[in-house]
Amino acid sequence: MDFLSIVTEFENQLISLRREFHKSPELDFDLPKTTAKIKNFLQKENIDFKDIGKGGIVAIIKGHKDGKTIAIRADMDALSIIDKKNVIYKSQNENKMHACGHDAHMTIALGTAKVLNNMKDNLKGNIKIIFEPAEETSGGSRFMIEDGVLLDPKVDAIMGLHVNEEIPCGMIGVKNNTVYAASNPFKVKITGKGAHGASPHRGIDAIVIASEVILMLQTLVSREMSPTSPAVITVGKINGGMAQNAIADEVIIEGMIRTVNMEDREYITKRFKEVIEGIVSIKGGKCEITLIDGYPCVINDNAMYKLFSESSREILGNDNVKEVLEPTLGVESFSYFSQKVPAMFYWLGCRNEQKGIIHPAHSSLFDIDEGCLKIGIATNLNMIVNYLNN
Repeated sequence: MDFLSIVTEFENQLISLRREFHKSPELDFDLPKTTAKIKNFLQKENIDFKDIGKGGIVAIIKGHKDGKTIAIRADMDALSIIDKKNVIYKSQNENKMHACGHDAHMTIALGTAKVLNNMKDNLKGNIKIIFEPAEETSGGSRFMIEDGVLLDPKVDAIMGLHVNEEIPCGMIGVKNNTVYAASNPFKVKITGKGAHGASPHRGIDAIVIASEVILMLQTLVSREMSPTSPAVITVGKINGGMAQNAIADEVIIEGMIRTVNMEDREYITKRFKEVIEGIVSIKGGKCEITLIDGYPCVINDNAMYKLFSESSREILGNDNVKEVLEPTLGVESFSYFSQKVPAMFYWLGCRNEQKGIIHPAHSSLFDIDEGCLKIGIATNLNMIVNYLNN
């Protein structure tokens, strides 16, 4: 079936919908206008849906015969970023912006649902369309899973995508096994002893201790991790000291650890605590370490990957399906779904240098070539039909 031609027939509707989302971004779990737009679209298309989890939505399309159930996931929330683009669909909400492409993800999911609903009499099995809040923060997927989004009917497989500004529009990126890293956000409070800057020997300088901690943490990656297994420790925030002529008695550092396998994650989080506690103790200070288990890795299922790669080449051609060799060190709350059922997550190219669409995600100038919308929908459709009917 020529899904690209089918989707092209309502491409203008898709572009308008994406721009509506882009103009009215919302954050975290507070998404009343966003969810209202989604529900309005589903109602007009006569697609059943319900609220689930903490602010999520799940729609369901049932084929003419019983069979497997496949789900697709779209994230809904935006980022706290100022939109500095000079376009008619610029964000109208101050300091809020769809700077990561979730407006496109929602549009693609709705477009996919529209076509599938129109052809449901030719399908066996079911399709769930999952709209997730708070992907950029704590991850709404966990609450949706707890509330049974993968049950009744039981989901047998799930798909997700993310627009990618490094891949040209018209192409997609695929990778088997680990796709995204696991994360461990941290906060470390180092306590010393305050003193006059002219008498440093009377104090315990928390800033000096923090400096040694930060430098030593980098050696955990460079000297204790295999160079063929990527890992990152980022100290993104440091706060301490009250005056230029005083020895600081307290410093707080915050950041994140990123790893791509469980063994490395367990090792580096263990050593992280040991190194900090050792340095602080030697220097006569004290510390409080808060280390959070953030998102786990996103892992693509081998069988899903093979089927998706074949299905995508049927639609896009071999040259437009790019094999990605290394995982990204970014994180994704889709990981919670990939832990529960066989999953396939891919990157959808949205770059267009001629149009100046070159800016990175999470930046104030980020945009997409809207031609990627029909590519994502057609790719989803061919995979879903192949999965359910074969």
